[in-house]
Amino acid sequence: MLNRLEMLRIFVAAAEARNFKEAAARLGISPQAVTRAVQDLEAAQGELLFHRNTRGVQITTYGEHLAAQARDSVQRLDALFQPATEAAPLQPEGLVRLTAPVALGRRLILPVLHRLGNQHPLLRFDVQLSDTHADVVDDRIDIGVRYGSLHDSRYVARRVASPPFRTVGTPELVAQYGKPKTLEQLHELPTTSLRDLSTGRPWPWYFAGGQHISPVNPRFLSNDSEAEFEAILAGRGFGQLPGFMADEHIASGRLVPVLQKLQPDAWDIYVYRPQRGPVPARIRLVFDALVSSLGMG
Repeated sequence: MLNRLEMLRIFVAAAEARNFKEAAARLGISPQAVTRAVQDLEAAQGELLFHRNTRGVQITTYGEHLAAQARDSVQRLDALFQPATEAAPLQPEGLVRLTAPVALGRRLILPVLHRLGNQHPLLRFDVQLSDTHADVVDDRIDIGVRYGSLHDSRYVARRVASPPFRTVGTPELVAQYGKPKTLEQLHELPTTSLRDLSTGRPWPWYFAGGQHISPVNPRFLSNDSEAEFEAILAGRGFGQLPGFMADEHIASGRLVPVLQKLQPDAWDIYVYRPQRGPVPARIRLVFDALVSSLGMG
């Protein structure tokens, strides 16, 4: 069996890579060695760290939490063997550039950054909130958060949550117009919509089975997701919102879900960074904090 430090080092590399083969290449060892190290660590922990299937491996929730702890421990031990002039500063400092969708950024990302800023006053943040995808290379983005699949293999990405989408209206709106029973009925009702800045057209609403519609003549149209959310709460029309915006208002009775049998598949949320190899401590700190705070389970 490997010594515990090396076992953790291999596990951390496996957690950061797309698969064991990539982790092995990064460490200069065989994929079999990575597999054995992970199996030994699973046996020692008594917990499954990766889900295996024919398509590959996916880290478990327990594995994500262990990786965050192990990464910090490995870095601290490595720092003990660095010459004093090369040792990393104890207090993370410097600028971290981030991008995220508007509503998700304001509601879920900014609280994490404010907490980190209070804990580490030498950190600085440059936050770009936009509902269009940023060019992370040209904009020199360090960390991004986004909905939907992330296919660029150059990125280190973590799937952290899968919020559902809800089609909703206020109780007053439902009382006045009734609940729609089909997608076609939505065209006869007042609706709100969010404009896609890249096309100038409204974003479609998505439903089960790959169905989607674009609201015709929405009563309220905006390029700001928070403005649309306020319009929905004000009863301007039916709208579609992610669960992290809608669910508390559904629970309080301020919003009523409709077309629930046609609720679409949830979209994944990813935290990613557009670089591999050495990662500055400040970026690692923010990345891990976002993964932990937004994480599932």
